[in-house]
This record gives sequence, C-alpha cells and structure tokens, in this order.
Amino acid sequence: MNNYYIAVDIGASSGRLIAGWLEDGKIAVKEMHRFDNGVVSKNGHLCWELDRLFAEIVNGLKICKENNIIPKSIGIDTWGVDYGIIDKEGKLAENPFNYRDSRTDNILEKAFEIIPEDEFYKLTGIQFMNFNTVFQLMCVEDKSNIDKILLMPDLFNYMLTGEKFCESTNCSTTQMFDQKTRDWNWEVIDRMGYPRSIFPKVIPAGTVVGMMKPELAAELGIEP
Repeated sequence: MNNYYIAVDIGASSGRLIAGWLEDGKIAVKEMHRFDNGVVSKNGHLCWELDRLFAEIVNGLKICKENNIIPKSIGIDTWGVDYGIIDKEGKLAENPFNYRDSRTDNILEKAFEIIPEDEFYKLTGIQFMNFNTVFQLMCVEDKSNIDKILLMPDLFNYMLTGEKFCESTNCSTTQMFDQKTRDWNWEVIDRMGYPRSIFPKVIPAGTVVGMMKPELAAELGIEP
C-alpha cells in the first residue's frame, strides 16, 4: 500500500490539492482538486473568504478519500504577510484582510516615526512594503482579545489540527523575523508596542504540527 502525501497550494487566484507518492522508486504526483480564490469586499475592506477556502481543502480531501488516497501527511503553502486573528475563545475574530486593502496606505511614514527606516532595515533585512504584517498590525486598534495571530498556512493548519504555530519561512515575510536567531525579532515587536503573547512559537519548515482533529479525521477516513 502506498504512503500518500498531500500538498495544498493556495495562491492569490486559485488553489489545488496535489497527491504525491513513491512508485517504482520515483515520485508520482496527481492533481486531485482545483478551486478558485479571490478577493471579496466586506464592510468596505478587501478580505479573503477563509471559510470557503477551508471548505475547498476539505472537499479536496474528500475527493482523495473517494479515490482511496488516504494521506499520511498534509502540507499547506500559501502567500505571505496576511494573517488571521484567533481570539481568547479560540475563534477567528474576523475574515483575514487582503494585503491590497487600503487600510495600510501611508502606514510606512507612521512606522518610521517609531523605528527609523535605516534601523528598521538593519533589524529585519527585508524590503519595505506597506502590507508587510508588521504594518498591518498597526491597523488593529484593540489587541486585548487576541490570543494569537496566525499567518495564512498556519491558520489552515490550526483549522485542521487545533495547534497554533508559525512556520519560519512564512514568518520571514512579516518584517518581525530575526534572520540570525530564526525566531521573532522581539526588539521590533516590543518597540512597535505589540504584546509578545500574541505571537506563536516559530517552527522550521517540515515540522509535524499535530494530528488532525478527530471529528474531521473520522469524516475523511484518516486514522488518528
């Protein structure tokens, strides 16, 4: 019996589930499901349809089950910078904002009043873009009910497993990542006034996050 591995790849306009396995010593792949993605407008802001995207992931896993492809593991890849807020009750506080939303227009000038541009770059070492996560968080006025912020792939992992982590390569897009320690840049976070508690543990790419939620695993025919 083959060991199957599922890659969930979601981009700004579409997503897909790819099954991979070893066959005669070579990697074989098969596209199992493809779906559209796009921006929607809600309350005057550009957002992602998180619930629909997660439903498409589940639909793709159901298609895998129908084809007797039961995954040994699932990996998720998406775009960077965008995130969801998990509140103190473990629920998504709101639909994740799209990086092209206008709320971060002219935000860089405000940020450089807190940390000067040259110093900011020395601390993080990535290109300044007004939609980087560090600047998006400046638009969240009330942070008191935040348990954790999760970047998009980590958010889907949370919906699948209930575990809250931040994978390092995606974390590097936030402009709050320390390239030397491979952890959050706590100096940037402290000086921006963000609570340290809202940032989950950073883990290397390829780390096993956790087991699928039992009720979802049962629905998909996946052994716990």
